[in-house]
Amino acid sequence: MTFIGFIGLGHMGRPMAANLVKAGHRVRGHDLNPAAMAAAAEAGVATVGSAAEAAREADVVITMLVAGRDVTGLYRDALLGAADPGTLFIDASTIDVEAAREAHALAVGHGMAALDAPVSGGVAGAEAGTLTFMVGGEAAAVTRARPLLDAMGGRVVHCGGAGAGQAAKICNNMILGISMIAISEAFVLAEKLGLSHQALFDVASSSSGQCWALTHHCPVPGMVPASAANRGFAPGFATALMLKDLTLSQQAAEAAGADTALGRHAMEMFRRFADGGGVALDYSAIIETIRAAPAPAR
Repeated sequence: MTFIGFIGLGHMGRPMAANLVKAGHRVRGHDLNPAAMAAAAEAGVATVGSAAEAAREADVVITMLVAGRDVTGLYRDALLGAADPGTLFIDASTIDVEAAREAHALAVGHGMAALDAPVSGGVAGAEAGTLTFMVGGEAAAVTRARPLLDAMGGRVVHCGGAGAGQAAKICNNMILGISMIAISEAFVLAEKLGLSHQALFDVASSSSGQCWALTHHCPVPGMVPASAANRGFAPGFATALMLKDLTLSQQAAEAAGADTALGRHAMEMFRRFADGGGVALDYSAIIETIRAAPAPAR
């Protein structure tokens, strides 16, 4: 049994912490939201009044937070001073690469081990324990973390050194965002050409247009069971989160001197969609703004 401090018990963090409890670990958690704390307590997490208290005497500290400044600030102001030397810090948040590297350096500088380990799979994957972890850090720390990551996920990929997990996550989700726009444009074109949704799906899902976004998150109802389109675009992966990840990808591209024109265009499209009222909808609802777009001038 491992003693785990878990900070960030929201839509992703709570089921992740709950799966650690189910695996037989002792989990002490904290969140600023009282409702999140109550839900975590119902799932067997021992909730405490501060992040520092969650980290105290823990073998492993896991954070699942919103932004890079939240992670580095909490490391600096509360967690590293409360944890015992040698504690393993795992940040499962999706943040910018530079913040991930800063968090790693802060932890190592205080005598801790550290990993960045963002996830893919959404709330459904967190609840089912089938998340993919993209991990950056030293191999010895990955080996130490693997039993815990396996309890929360279905796959663990060691991507390289500090920050590599975050790099993999933002590159992956840039592909996802671009893919969903391409799929949506294809279905809208098919509608205007009189081709049925089913016919296009049957062709694309079994030929060169096949991709994960199509076969798992098809933006028209009735094609795949897990599609948010079947539920009025109630979010599995919200537009706000896709916009966050695409924005991170473009910040990284600018810093690295990479030309990611499609990634930049996807970010701009999702920003307009979010600003126009789609921020809380599933990212696949981007098809609605494509349907509503005026025909191009000729």
